[in-house]
Amino acid sequence: MKTILLMRHAKAVVGVPGQSDFDRVLAPRGNDDAVRMGRAIAKLGAVPDAIVSSPAPRARETAEAAARAMKFGGVIRFERSLYDAPGEVWITALRAVPAAAESVLVVAHSPGIDEAAALLCGASPGSFDVPTAGLIALIDVAERWRDLGEGGASVRWFLRPKIVGLL
Repeated sequence: MKTILLMRHAKAVVGVPGQSDFDRVLAPRGNDDAVRMGRAIAKLGAVPDAIVSSPAPRARETAEAAARAMKFGGVIRFERSLYDAPGEVWITALRAVPAAAESVLVVAHSPGIDEAAALLCGASPGSFDVPTAGLIALIDVAERWRDLGEGGASVRWFLRPKIVGLL
């Protein structure tokens, strides 16, 4: 079985005229939420073996802040394909996770995260509404990452930064 953590990037600054969406960075609240969620992952004993992130600054900063907060000791892999990607691309990225990893955190964007969670769980489109810095933990029955498919996962937990802040 594989553990999959899907995290939407934290709150970003509003884009300014002439700036590409890709280049938006985290807002101060976003950085705080990323750290809060990383600490929650550690408290739950769910520090992943691997982290894969979109290279867009707001996703990269989210992944790096969460990784520091959970004391992740590995290297974050950045996948350009995860920027503005549909759920199927998330599954492709998951299938490329190193075989030695039993768990992975993927940090990227909406609506791809919602689509990926629904596909992995065999749920209806629109079943998930992940807020910024939201985190879904899934357990999948696949023995190998390359064997991940649609409908083989179940939700273990779903955290929102506002709820984690109350714990």
